[in-house]
Amino acid sequence: MKISINEIQILRDRTGVGVVDAKSALEKSGGDIEAAIVALRKAGKKVAEKKQSRQTREGTVGFYLHSNKKLLAAVAVACETDFVARTEAFQELAHDLAMHVAAANPQFLNVESIPADLLEKEIEIARSQAEDEGKPAKIIENIINGKIAKFTEEHCLLKQKYFKEDKKTVEQILEEAIQKLGENIQIKNFVRFTV
Repeated sequence: MKISINEIQILRDRTGVGVVDAKSALEKSGGDIEAAIVALRKAGKKVAEKKQSRQTREGTVGFYLHSNKKLLAAVAVACETDFVARTEAFQELAHDLAMHVAAANPQFLNVESIPADLLEKEIEIARSQAEDEGKPAKIIENIINGKIAKFTEEHCLLKQKYFKEDKKTVEQILEEAIQKLGENIQIKNFVRFTV
């Protein structure tokens, strides 16, 4: 199957991958752009996992100040080299992540940063609610797992739906950035202030 330059460009515009990777993904998917995107996302996750052990000593602080001057959010985003930290794509990522923090108000970076006592409290609340509703014991654990998953999706930055693309999480946006920029990228810290 012949892949057109137009198809390659559409895929590149949507994913940010190089020409060779876009063409290869389209060839493997038989010219189906959506299937090629899925394949590239899977490959991006593998690339991100491989790069996670690499040191991130450079980076930038992205910030967002709301127009009413009553809301400020900042995010420290790290990468491997100063070269990548200064790119427009990396700077835009940091700014967009700060906008996300301003909009979504996460409380924790990831599931691991939730205090154990708070997580235990949420589990007990979910268990109590399920028991009060008379749910059978065999499905109470499933209900608890579902409620904890919902809690982490609402309160953990990496698990939240990304404000610009609600079909992706912040974690998936970072994985795409790692694939596009070719370096390990991590959110080190974030803060949100309001008046």
